[in-house]
Amino acid sequence: MVLRKLFSLRTLFFFVFVTGILVYIINVILVPSLFTNTQKKRARNNEQEEYIDKHGVKVIVGHYKGELGSNVRFSQQELNKNRYLPVEGAGDNGSPVYMKSHQQILSKRLWGLNQFNLVASDSISVDRKLKDVRSEDCISVSYDEDKLPATSVIIVFHNEAWSTLIRTVHSVINNSPKHLIKEIILVDDASDRSYLGDDLKDHLDSLSIPSVVIRSKERNGLIKSRLFGAKAAKAEVLTFLDAHCECTPGWLQPLLQTIRNSPTTVVCPIIDILDDTTFQYTKSFSLHWGAFNWSLHFRWFTLANRLLSQRRKNITSPYATPVMAGGLFSISTKYFWEIGSYDEDMDIWGGENLEMSFRVWQCGGRVEISPCSRVGHVFRKASPYSFPREGGVNTVLYGNLARVALVWMDQYSKFYFKIDQKAAEAAKTQNVTSRRILKDKLKCKSFDWYLDNVWPESFIPRPGQVFGKLKSKAVVDNCLNTPRPTPGSRGGTVQPGPAALYPCHPDFIPSQHFTHHKNGYLMSDESMCLDSPNWEHDILPGLRFSSCQELDRQLWNLESVNTTSFLGAINFKTNQYRIIHRLSGKCVTVATGGTSDSLVLNKCTDNTDYSYWYLDQFSW
Repeated sequence: MVLRKLFSLRTLFFFVFVTGILVYIINVILVPSLFTNTQKKRARNNEQEEYIDKHGVKVIVGHYKGELGSNVRFSQQELNKNRYLPVEGAGDNGSPVYMKSHQQILSKRLWGLNQFNLVASDSISVDRKLKDVRSEDCISVSYDEDKLPATSVIIVFHNEAWSTLIRTVHSVINNSPKHLIKEIILVDDASDRSYLGDDLKDHLDSLSIPSVVIRSKERNGLIKSRLFGAKAAKAEVLTFLDAHCECTPGWLQPLLQTIRNSPTTVVCPIIDILDDTTFQYTKSFSLHWGAFNWSLHFRWFTLANRLLSQRRKNITSPYATPVMAGGLFSISTKYFWEIGSYDEDMDIWGGENLEMSFRVWQCGGRVEISPCSRVGHVFRKASPYSFPREGGVNTVLYGNLARVALVWMDQYSKFYFKIDQKAAEAAKTQNVTSRRILKDKLKCKSFDWYLDNVWPESFIPRPGQVFGKLKSKAVVDNCLNTPRPTPGSRGGTVQPGPAALYPCHPDFIPSQHFTHHKNGYLMSDESMCLDSPNWEHDILPGLRFSSCQELDRQLWNLESVNTTSFLGAINFKTNQYRIIHRLSGKCVTVATGGTSDSLVLNKCTDNTDYSYWYLDQFSW
């Protein structure tokens, strides 16, 4: 009897042991190794000189979750542990760091703490060296460093990982002439991680450049925290960086030289990409500038042709940008305060880059990008931080953007509030008197001036331009439409693709609204232009929406055709249009067969409804 029981216990023990081994092999070795292979494949595909997405150029836009990870509950020990333990050679020269099988589970668990791969970051030295990614032309530029103004570097952080924060600081020191960095000022926006307390102060005290940390007991957000840093700064120039950056060789001199040449210029580096999973350094596309869409969300767009022509003459010179990204830039300290610093009534984060860009341009300054200054930045797909205000991110962001529109956009604020009801509602509670007084004091120009002189290529609808839906006469209640967002695309961003007909939506949706630019481009939101790439080769060329690039094949005439219709004894006029391609002279026509395209170019004829369109004008 006893032997039988022992045998049963041994059998049970053996079964449990074998099962455990199998589970371990599957979860810890096989599955992670498959994931690692996928990682490596993706990284190999990303090993390129320039980073260009499907648009040609588009911004990486984060969204806010306001939570730590995917329902992961972290202990206080996990939250406060500094896991920085560099591995020799990890990430050298900006190379990617891949997770070993046993690191996968921890990497996934800790992701929500900072919304990047903390295990990878912690394995990379805070003093890692990056390649000099500047062009040969930029490397050959010499600077009289003794005549350049010194800068205070200001970095705001909230519960940042030790490795990314300290690597940011060290990259500033390691890649800058020491006499040009007067001080590094860290502004702690109410962090509660223990390793960011005395340990951080002690580390800053040990550095070769004077470095201090200013602490706030309550969350103030990026805008007010940067103001705290600026008020404490002693240098002639202020340089703002995010807390998860890596500066590269030669990054600082071009910024300071620009300000020395023009103290009323705000200058930004080219922002390169630090992969949030592997921390691989990838060069960003250089021929871009910053702007915004109809909802006042920041975007990168292809550089205008007029600036491309200028750059061909001197590819090392800074070039104008309608809007800066806002995270990384340098500005004269004196000019920062003279021009109005930040709008102190804007809260936490969001829209401050538009506000400063509009203000600088409209009030006599310039905003530029220096192609010879390059700084890597971790673009996170989401933020790990909440917005500590009633209503959260939406209340804060719409309130900030409402302030931008009310002060700087003049009559165009009506357009913004017409298409964005949340911002319109937020505008009712905003007091912008002090900023309008500043605007008058600085004798600032109008937003019309800004669109005419800074961003004449804009797709913002202008007074006197056609703007609205284009309804097919042949296919009743169907409207011209940009491609629908690709499933899973970040933020529902529009991708280039075939022009389409979809049922007309009763409300305002950007994908069904178009403006006819004075130069002839039929433009929609997100800098999408009606295009016919194969107009010379195909019998019935299909139509697409592509990034607006000022191409001749993207030029159209809208020919108004007034016709009289009869309803009983009453007659009335209906305003119809034909959309005529300038290069081919053909009309935008609804396809009736023989092609997979919904819309094609075809000979303009009077005896078919398929090439006629009604304009449903959108008034604002």
